[in-house]
Amino acid sequence: MEDDDIPHDIPHDIPHDSPDASDGAPQLRPQSLMLAFFGNHVLEQGDLCVYSGSIIDVLGRVGVGEQAVRSTLTRMVSRGLLRRQREGRRMYFGLTEQATHVLRDGRTRIWRKGAVNDDWDGDWTLLGFSLPESRQRERHDLRSRLAWSGFGALYSGLWIAPGRVDVAAVVAELGLRDHVKIFHASADPAVDIGLMIRETWDLESIAARYVSFDKRWTAHLNAGPGDDPIGTRLRLVSEWLWTIRTDPRLPARHLPPEWPARPAQDTFRRVAEQTAAPAERLAAEALQTAPLR
Repeated sequence: MEDDDIPHDIPHDIPHDSPDASDGAPQLRPQSLMLAFFGNHVLEQGDLCVYSGSIIDVLGRVGVGEQAVRSTLTRMVSRGLLRRQREGRRMYFGLTEQATHVLRDGRTRIWRKGAVNDDWDGDWTLLGFSLPESRQRERHDLRSRLAWSGFGALYSGLWIAPGRVDVAAVVAELGLRDHVKIFHASADPAVDIGLMIRETWDLESIAARYVSFDKRWTAHLNAGPGDDPIGTRLRLVSEWLWTIRTDPRLPARHLPPEWPARPAQDTFRRVAEQTAAPAERLAAEALQTAPLR
């Protein structure tokens, strides 16, 4: 599967990361790591750009070579995710409005919403669509965007998500307003919601991601903080986003007992807390930045 086939809040912006068969760890692509880098060290700093050499150094800590970093920077500029700024003989890179939106969405998923939905109020969002075979690519794009937004296919042309999900902007951006109907509703008492969830979403696959993440990063906690908090935090955030990207935050009370999202999230937050201050200090010393003009 190519980068352009992967769902996210804004299509084509977040590349696909594949699981490593050896231990379940995702093989993170340079663009995923690049966005995590900017989310960790630039998003909250305001109008700031970073010297390309600093970016090469940081991504090198997680195994991305210089040529891969340079080609990723070029590709992200062409996609409108980054902007270039020359300072003397050096090239710096900063966030565009589009990338800022992507990163803020990811930040909300990670820190505000979390992976466990304990406060579901019984509402569902239903989206029905009908597109002819000649518009197969548009169907694919819509389904990809719906999957990232937490929807599952109740039937082929009827998708459902827990809670009140605002997908009107997604539909409008894809130019599909005339082909989509959106409803907010609650289930009849006769509906077995637990069964519907099991039939609509691949719970086994979602759970396996959480179990794998928890195992890897619990081992990291037990091994101590290490000496590279920037690289550790970069990989941590990238792997957590990969872990939660297929999880629609289904209501916890309708999930199987001992659902693994909660312990995995606890592990994520423990490592994040452990690395936050050291990574911030090291970044302040190591990153060469300039005001974004």
